[in-house]
Amino acid sequence: MTLADDFNRAVSRSKELTTRPANEDLLKLYALYKQATEGDVSGERPGGFDFKGAAKYDAWAAVQGMPADKARQEYINLVNALHAREGHN
Repeated sequence: MTLADDFNRAVSRSKELTTRPANEDLLKLYALYKQATEGDVSGERPGGFDFKGAAKYDAWAAVQGMPADKARQEYINLVNALHAREGHN
C-alpha cells in the first residue's frame, strides 16, 4: 500500500470511531487533513464570534509549512492512536 492509500483508509477509519475524540484531537485531525489535501492555510482568519472557524483556522495554521506526506503520516498515526484508545486495531 502507498502512503496515499493508507491515508485514505485512515480517513475512512476516522468516521468509524465510536466515541467522539477530544476537541484538541478533532482540531488536529482537521488541520492535518487540510494540510495533506490543500497545503498551507490561506485567507483571513475568521473573527468576531466565529469561535469554531477561528479554532479550525488556528489549528491549520499551526501545521503550516508541513509537507503533505508528513501531514498524511501524522494523520494516520493519530487515527491509529484514537482507535487504539477505543480498543480497536
